[in-house]
Amino acid sequence: MKFTAEINVMPLKALLDPQGKAVTSGLKKMGFTGVENVRIGKHITVEIEAEDADAAKKEIDLACKKLLSNPVIEDYHFELHELKMTG
Repeated sequence: MKFTAEINVMPLKALLDPQGKAVTSGLKKMGFTGVENVRIGKHITVEIEAEDADAAKKEIDLACKKLLSNPVIEDYHFELHELKMTG
């Protein structure tokens, strides 16, 4: 079976996000006065072949822990979707 994982990696809420702070400041200077606490992260899409959804989730979770995120400063979550074959 083939799946797509939509992964979001974000800085831990307890840590300062310098990029987010700069964007918040820039938006306020542009007149977006209601904007607060912008956080900047990464969005990653992965296609994976696996026996079933559970096996795919385990593989994606391991990839996130080992390479796609830094657990010391980042948190992640993902959604898995089965790719339907057409034809």
